[in-house]
Amino acid sequence: MPSAVDISNAALNTLGATNITSLTEDSKAGRLINQRYELVRDAVFRSHNWNSLIKRANLAQNTVSPAFGYANQYTLPTDCLRVLEFSNGTLMYPQDNMTSNSGGPVYVIEGRELLTDEATVLIKYIARIEDPNQYDTLLIDTLAARLALEICYAITGSKAMISTTKGLYDAKIKEARIVDATEGAA
Repeated sequence: MPSAVDISNAALNTLGATNITSLTEDSKAGRLINQRYELVRDAVFRSHNWNSLIKRANLAQNTVSPAFGYANQYTLPTDCLRVLEFSNGTLMYPQDNMTSNSGGPVYVIEGRELLTDEATVLIKYIARIEDPNQYDTLLIDTLAARLALEICYAITGSKAMISTTKGLYDAKIKEARIVDATEGAA
């Protein structure tokens, strides 16, 4: 079963570095991983509609309305990294080309709030899932490659290695996105 430490060690191994035993290990590699792991993970998660990270939610309307522009406000789930689809229970955006009462976007995201004129809000979103056992194996490889790229120069001091690691990351994310996007499409 993969862990955040396993993903981190895959990144370190790509760079020829020594493994760590925990994300809080007091070593150069440990400190770099601790500093970058969550930021890199969330960036990779936001970069694609990963099937293994999709969740759905029915949002509860806030008691406070927006000051102007939209009638209703909803707080996004704490694990929401990116809204993929929005529905009012009947129509779905972007598929049904919904617009707001004023003719603008049917919803906007401002901070951690979703603003809309709709009284019912159902969303499909990319979630921040912290358990690597829930990730697709190609997503794990992609995450390790991106982490390696992010810490490459600090670990190796080699600009040439950055180029090599960038090529690895580009290949991993391309493969993962293609496989993920076509899953269930056959």
